[in-house]
Amino acid sequence: QVQLVESGGGLVQAGGSLRLACAASGGISSINAMAWYRQAPGKQRDFIARITSTGSRNYADSVKGRFTISRDNPENTVYLQLNSLKPEDTAVYYCNAVLIASGSRYYYNYWGQGTQVTVSS
Repeated sequence: QVQLVESGGGLVQAGGSLRLACAASGGISSINAMAWYRQAPGKQRDFIARITSTGSRNYADSVKGRFTISRDNPENTVYLQLNSLKPEDTAVYYCNAVLIASGSRYYYNYWGQGTQVTVSS
């Protein structure tokens, strides 16, 4: 059973930093892209950053220059470094992975349970 487990969320003051981690486990053959999304209360889930298996990255305009996505392929883990945080960054942050589970032939989309990031002004 594939699982994505996020960690590292919390409460931080504006201007501060956090580092989120997401570990994928449970019988994985191959992971393509890994990404982070976030959802603020009453709003839709928005894309933040994505990294492919070869290290190609792209970011939402709202976080460019402040957030950095990285990946540890042998550990099936993706990270998100959040710097210069603003109150509007407050949201639940979700990890996403496009991967092939053991015994499968196709890529499917998997999501973590989310981790809360709260930025106080």
